Amino acid sequence: MIYLVITTLIWAFSFGLIGNTLKGIDPLQIADTRLLLALIAFLPFIKLRNTNWQEKKQLILLGALQYGVMYTCYLSAFRYLPSHLVALFSVLTPLYIVIINDLRQRSFTPWYLIATILSVCGAAIIKMGNIDSNEVWLGFALMQIANIAFAFGQVYYRDWKQKRPHISDSSIFGFLYFGAAIFTMLATLLISQKPPLPLNATAEQWFVLVYMGVIASGLSFFFWNKGGTQTSVGVLAAFNNAVVPLAMFASLFVFGEAKGGTPEELVRLAIGSIFIVAALFIAKRRT
Repeated sequence: MIYLVITTLIWAFSFGLIGNTLKGIDPLQIADTRLLLALIAFLPFIKLRNTNWQEKKQLILLGALQYGVMYTCYLSAFRYLPSHLVALFSVLTPLYIVIINDLRQRSFTPWYLIATILSVCGAAIIKMGNIDSNEVWLGFALMQIANIAFAFGQVYYRDWKQKRPHISDSSIFGFLYFGAAIFTMLATLLISQKPPLPLNATAEQWFVLVYMGVIASGLSFFFWNKGGTQTSVGVLAAFNNAVVPLAMFASLFVFGEAKGGTPEELVRLAIGSIFIVAALFIAKRRT
């Protein structure tokens, strides 16, 4: 579970960095740059002999879905939403994880579903009230596509890897980033009609992009999927929402989207976090 904890702390600041420091850069260029850097970081670890061609194809397609489709929709949502709402609208990911896992296993896990509902409620409590945005529903729809893609990828990789314990995660993860980078590169060229890399980015933005690509994407996605193979689906689902209160806190108060914040927001943040911690406890106890 330590891999999930480390990644949660890293991702807490990603929403704010994208929505504020990288503001002005095309979202698809951000996605493409991050995944290209992640691919470069993991290329030296790829071992071609560890998998057959069928398995390589599965991993490449999985990367295109879990990271390519997810990043394309997730980063495009920043066009229509502030970063703290992007974090909020990721709250349904745990529910999708439980549903997808139950469908794949042809089973029903009520305790995991309870943990998921608790974590969703906790994240929703943090940000209640009216959302002032005419384009909020488009942003919400993009986030749900991203959530489903990311949820399916987590469950599929967990099942795939547990059937092949002899294969190390680091020796195959480059295939996922290869599929993701190809997908986002095509999306950038076809949808944005721009070059894959943001050539007009400032030095500060490039520094953030390198950090996001190597650490927040490359290392963190690796830690996340590896951690998912070592824990239950319930814990994995709940951890998907553990990042929400931290990310919203960073966006609202560190990056100033709340303009200083209010006591009411701090109370909601505390209550919502308690719900999510309770969800993690239930999921862990019922493993």
